[in-house]
Amino acid sequence: MRLVEGLRTWWQMQTGEEDTPFDGDSSAFFASLTFHLVLLIVLGFLPLRGNENESQVTLTAPVYEDLEDELELPEQFFFSEQPTPDEIGANSEQGSQEALSEAPVVAEVSDVPTPLETEVVEAADLRVNEAIEIATGLHFNENLAVKGAAGEGTTGASGAIDRITHEILLSLEERKTLVVWLFDQSGSLNRQRQTIVDRFDRIYEELGVIEAAGNPAFAKHEDKPLLTSIIGFGNNVQLRTKEPTDNLAEIKEAVQGIPQDETGNERVFSAIYMAAKQFTKYRITSSPDDEPDRNVMLIVLTDEVGDDQDGLDQTVKMCRRYEMPVYVVGVPAPFGRRETMVKWVDPDPKFDQTPQWGRVDQGPESFLPERIKLRFFGDEKDDNPIDSGFGPFSLTRLCYETGGIYFAVHPNRNVKREVNRKDVAEFSAHLTHFFDPRIMRRYRPEYVSAQEYRRRVNASTMRQSLLQAAQMSWVGQMETPALEFVKASEAEFGADLSEAQKTSAKLEPKVLALLQVLQLGEKDRKKELSPRWQAGFDLSMGRVLAAQVRTSSYNGMLAKAKRGLKFKDTKNNTWLLEPDDDISVGSKLKRTGDEARTYLQRVIDDHPGTPWALLAKKELDVPLGWKWTEKFTDVSPDNNGGGGGNAGPATNDKKKMIKKGPPKRKLPKL
Repeated sequence: MRLVEGLRTWWQMQTGEEDTPFDGDSSAFFASLTFHLVLLIVLGFLPLRGNENESQVTLTAPVYEDLEDELELPEQFFFSEQPTPDEIGANSEQGSQEALSEAPVVAEVSDVPTPLETEVVEAADLRVNEAIEIATGLHFNENLAVKGAAGEGTTGASGAIDRITHEILLSLEERKTLVVWLFDQSGSLNRQRQTIVDRFDRIYEELGVIEAAGNPAFAKHEDKPLLTSIIGFGNNVQLRTKEPTDNLAEIKEAVQGIPQDETGNERVFSAIYMAAKQFTKYRITSSPDDEPDRNVMLIVLTDEVGDDQDGLDQTVKMCRRYEMPVYVVGVPAPFGRRETMVKWVDPDPKFDQTPQWGRVDQGPESFLPERIKLRFFGDEKDDNPIDSGFGPFSLTRLCYETGGIYFAVHPNRNVKREVNRKDVAEFSAHLTHFFDPRIMRRYRPEYVSAQEYRRRVNASTMRQSLLQAAQMSWVGQMETPALEFVKASEAEFGADLSEAQKTSAKLEPKVLALLQVLQLGEKDRKKELSPRWQAGFDLSMGRVLAAQVRTSSYNGMLAKAKRGLKFKDTKNNTWLLEPDDDISVGSKLKRTGDEARTYLQRVIDDHPGTPWALLAKKELDVPLGWKWTEKFTDVSPDNNGGGGGNAGPATNDKKKMIKKGPPKRKLPKL
């Protein structure tokens, strides 16, 4: 009220009038207004007077809800619920080749977080989402690949075993360890099993020397620090050691006594699952704060992907639950395909030692094949397999998810040229080219669950179109086109041209179908960030466009010949169709040819030293167009003569007969 009285006095002094705006109810209004303004100002400043030294930062991980209802693909593309059967390192003897993946956290779904601008505070309350699972890899540190290695290339099994010896020592530094060796019982692994047995002496001798030197990895353990168990698997799974042992003679005897499995079946995932279940007692603790009795390492030797890949997810869950890393000494997967041809020589010298070639499932390197099935021009058979740079998907993912390593063993890995069949070692697959693992690291397949793979594919029409094209049947690309036409008469010449056109007429619809599927994905090509998917799509587009130009221009040149061709040299009587860089049968085909070359050259420029670049160059080596040339062909009948003649003296044919060789056995199922 004093404020109002003061305002009234001020008004009277300024105006000389008795009546003021602050008389009557006006005074109450202004008093209320002033009070509330002051109150609002005071309340506005109150939050700034809290404890300036206390701040809270809440870190949350993305929560992935059940996406099952969202994983359906459009009708034009379909996934099977099971991994299709058309479907994982190290100081080697001659070098070190790796494709490691490092990550301090293991999650079911890979996620690259968006960087956030942060502000440094003196005190913070960190709330971490409990759903994050800590990595299960052994001996975690900043320099170790804690989530597993996608593949380490070695030239021999002994190189892989040397690296595994180091991994065993790392495990022993943490606690006592049980090593479980699982051996493939197929005939193709006989010699490799013996190599491993011979290597056991060195493994345990080295570990014995380390123990004798008083290494802390052994000194801190009261009882036997290292135990070993042996398991064999084929169509069945057999535990070869009744109890884990540290007796080297007993270990070697168990391995040497593994019988050969003649069925050709390999239940590798069943064996790993059963081994993990068998030895869970070493990993179970009475409370979360207790330490397990031992580390358990599972080491698998095999040369196939396994006939029970449907057990992959359950095996991954079992091994991760009990923190058992899986190491696989296996084979490289062929690029974008399921089978390879393995060189088999009868192990019994009493039988024919001529090499035979058998099909073996060793791929592909990704969950589904991501490469189109298009043969190269002029190849009557499929092009020879090349190395993918990684192991078979299922086994590699198992190693990757459990903190182990997949060793891709092949004796020709360090050959710096194209590998011929005669260069392939016995019981090895014929892979014509190998690639630098340092380059291939950028192109690692996505080792995720089937559901997550589908989700990523569904998010991109480019990926969908590439996979759909890859699942279509083989397309021949004019495997044996007619290129030589003798002009005996106009009628015969025209008939020959019409017959040759049937080749392109059969192929054109198949190539067009592939092209239409791929063109659906072009709109998402610029959005794709993965170099692996970029290279795969560009190579497919370039090859299909090239096949279309080659096929259509071939048909066009035959039609042009039907309209009439004149020999420059009247003595000639034969027309030859030869590949040529010039596309002379239409401007539209010429533009398509330029587009094909652009795609293929982009693959070569952007992805050098990779399988995609190799195949793109092979495609570009053959011109897309055609040209007519001429020559003379002698069509006169041969005159070989006839009649009797003087016969030579009789010979003893018995003496000339070649001595019969040893019997030949049928190639077994490898």
